[in-house]
Amino acid sequence: MIIDLLLKYRYLIIFPATIIEGPIVSVLSGFLLQLKYFELIPLYITIICADLTGDLLWYAVGHHWGDKFVKRFGKYVGITEEAIEKVKGIFHEHKNKFLFFSKVTMGFGFALATLITAGISRIPLKNFITFTALGQILWTAFLLSIGYFFGTFYLMIDKGFQTIGLITFIVLIILLGMGFNNYVKTLKIKKLS
Repeated sequence: MIIDLLLKYRYLIIFPATIIEGPIVSVLSGFLLQLKYFELIPLYITIICADLTGDLLWYAVGHHWGDKFVKRFGKYVGITEEAIEKVKGIFHEHKNKFLFFSKVTMGFGFALATLITAGISRIPLKNFITFTALGQILWTAFLLSIGYFFGTFYLMIDKGFQTIGLITFIVLIILLGMGFNNYVKTLKIKKLS
């Protein structure tokens, strides 16, 4: 059923799915690309655009509501306005590096925080888009490659498990046959004695 939806709507499904869960969808898409469900260029562009759309949404959250959140709830989560001002200064000083490396490393788990901080820090949208897009181009290529080249391991493992299952079944049949044969011999010996 999922494959049918993918075949019918292809990129229209990939786009929102990537906004929600970009890395997983990218790797899965690489695997499906290898199986020829997609074409490389449209898939690559769709994933990049969708992931950047998600990044822009988080940037907007930080830009429009970040300061209000910190003023209202920051004290409850250990974030002060002074700390945010320090972070803004550091972020502005190294914004391009932060944005690029956050994208190509998935922020070492802090990608979302980096995107929101970029919005809170009022990083110019031009810089934000340029450096997240550059990082996204590399990151998407990497994730698609993982799915494309290593996704077939799933098929090999699955085929390996099928082979192991078949061999195990044959060995069990042989062992059961040998056991039954020994049982019949034992019965014959008991009847003769």
